[in-house]
Amino acid sequence: MLLIAIWAVGAIGVLFFVGWRVKKSREDRELAGHSIDPEELFEWIVSDRRVLVFDIRQPLDLLANSEIIPGAVRIPPQDLIEDASPIPKDEDSVVYCTCPGEKTSRSVVRRALALKLTRVKLLKGGLEAWKAKGYPVEPYVQSFRLDTAR
Repeated sequence: MLLIAIWAVGAIGVLFFVGWRVKKSREDRELAGHSIDPEELFEWIVSDRRVLVFDIRQPLDLLANSEIIPGAVRIPPQDLIEDASPIPKDEDSVVYCTCPGEKTSRSVVRRALALKLTRVKLLKGGLEAWKAKGYPVEPYVQSFRLDTAR
């Protein structure tokens, strides 16, 4: 009887894991079409293609690294998730963060897609990938709140 219970718990665990992986794979495929490499974003910017870039890093991440992509608009990620109106419906926009796996950018893009804002993309690798390519950054000198509790 104990052996059957152990087997059942193990089987349930495996089912949950498989379900989680299937869901994650589906989300990854969906977001793959809403991602942009640093090289492509740089080309858009230097070719004067109209694109809005949003820095959506958490306040402590911004404090630790106070550089920003030139022309980017800083918006706290929670503000953008609660009110996606700064993301235009009829123009290209790109969001970036510094989270492992672009967690914050993925949340914002998923929210935008749910609102039918389909021209938004996340920058693959975020600010670190941008800087690793040697692309320009500038100091972020505006004040911001460190209030991370909402």
